[in-house]
Amino acid sequence: MAADPFRIRDQVAGFDDIVDDIRTRSIATRRTVAMEANIAYGREPDETLDIFLPNGTGSGLPIHMFIHGGYWRMFSKDDYSCVAETVTRAGAVAAIVNYSLMPMARMEVLIDQVLKAKTFLLAHADRFGATPSRFSVSGHSAGAHLATFLFNRSVAPSRVVAAFLLGGLYDLAPLQTSFLRDEIALSDEEVKRFSPMRNVHDPATRVDIMTGELETSPFKNQANAFRDALAGQGLEVRDSRVADGDHMTTIRDLAVAGTPVAAALHALIANDAS
Repeated sequence: MAADPFRIRDQVAGFDDIVDDIRTRSIATRRTVAMEANIAYGREPDETLDIFLPNGTGSGLPIHMFIHGGYWRMFSKDDYSCVAETVTRAGAVAAIVNYSLMPMARMEVLIDQVLKAKTFLLAHADRFGATPSRFSVSGHSAGAHLATFLFNRSVAPSRVVAAFLLGGLYDLAPLQTSFLRDEIALSDEEVKRFSPMRNVHDPATRVDIMTGELETSPFKNQANAFRDALAGQGLEVRDSRVADGDHMTTIRDLAVAGTPVAAALHALIANDAS
């Protein structure tokens, strides 16, 4: 039987070691970067986010929201605090967002939650020394999928200046026959409503799509297809591949200064138009 191209643990050597490294880095980030933890953006227990502040805080700073991956059914914001290292180095306020997990919550709930987090951040940006006019987003894997709903045309004007999508999923249909079939049990209706490839997006948002060169073919093919779809809708879109990068090393490197992944996110945030 052919290996499931969506089962990351089978595709990435040292999967658990990489996850442990990311978590260790995140613990260090929470100890060393100025932060405000567990801010409620909604009423449910999972609806919280952490704010990390750059050095020399003032006013009018960019604000950047990161959404973690895990196929919508694992991890939390605490596991990915380390991404704030790159965001704050770029001079932006970092918001690392938590959301409920499948299958206890359905996809509609998760999308509603990240939209609520965005609404909260735009409304309260000045509380953190930031401005809503310089709001950008990023996400990894399932988090990249969720991030697309923040600049969907249905919420236009989206107010998202730029989006960084790393190792994302933009067509949910193939997951119905993957190992996730029993874990999250996506319905036909969920696939239809929540596949970014089927949606129309805000042409005012600049988008950077990145995948690892060692990703399996569905991730690379979906990145190419989504790039073309966005370009066809009039968005400014850039795509790139990370040499020797796989699904997990790329997200680890998002927090590591000097790596191509961190440099790309840094550039996206630093180049935000005021």
